[in-house]
Amino acid sequence: MVTTDETGDEALYVLTAVLLTPARFPGVLGDDYPRVCQVLGLAPRPDGYGLVLGQDGAGARWTVVTDDVSLVACALAAWDCGMDYDLTPGERSVVTALPGWPLAVAVAVPGVLEPHDSAPEPGPDGLVRPPLCPHDCARWGTAQRRLGADEIALRWAEWRERVGDDVTFVQPGAGAGTTPDAAGPDAAPDGAPDAAFAAAPSHHERTESGVAAPGHAGVRRVLHEAHGYLRTPPPPGRVRSAYASGQARTLRADGPGWSLVARTDDIAFVLLDEEPGEVLPVGRGPELPRMVAALDALATRSA
Repeated sequence: MVTTDETGDEALYVLTAVLLTPARFPGVLGDDYPRVCQVLGLAPRPDGYGLVLGQDGAGARWTVVTDDVSLVACALAAWDCGMDYDLTPGERSVVTALPGWPLAVAVAVPGVLEPHDSAPEPGPDGLVRPPLCPHDCARWGTAQRRLGADEIALRWAEWRERVGDDVTFVQPGAGAGTTPDAAGPDAAPDGAPDAAFAAAPSHHERTESGVAAPGHAGVRRVLHEAHGYLRTPPPPGRVRSAYASGQARTLRADGPGWSLVARTDDIAFVLLDEEPGEVLPVGRGPELPRMVAALDALATRSA
């Protein structure tokens, strides 16, 4: 934990930080970079921002927004390696300080009051805005679906192991037209998506996009809408690509009610708002690689 006194009269005790750039942002906050900026009341800078989450001396939650993206990136890299790093944004790099936290933080500063939100005060425009608060991810919904897709992208190898060579894809019509109230008994703890895969022969139907998809209405819709991004490029960050092992890339795409995670050398996973707790594997086949490669070519890319 480090401190910075560039946010106002009191020092800020830094607890964590995240990047908010077109290629890397907390997916739980929105489908794309401009949308996440809008949620936070920020203009979508091409180079993005760093978000520094901490507490002041009275224990109040604050999110400091800095345009020194490289500083935050270096801090995150050092922390990931277990190294100390003094994350102290320069005074000129601080864009604004927002009350509250947009993400859940499980730690607090020892020796100060428990994390809390101060009474809202008027901003420079005279408007009083409530403090930022995390999305409710206790139950399955849009935010948790995107959070689950982020976790699959981060831990691809673990999820890929759940789909062995003897496990095929979603049964024809499995789950189509159903909207359970909660995740099934096979869901992971805290409602996180689990591999509720149907071990039955895969039946493929030709979609309008030319991609062979399992006979599942939701999956067909996702592949059709994702293919539509090739005709009409989406906002920055709606499709993003990150380095993976070997020569591959990990692709993340989102749309209304769905998330897709794929690797350019492997299969894809689909998550749907209407399928609580389900992670639907889509076989590689002859067409999926071409669509994923085309999406990767237009994606916002990170190292």
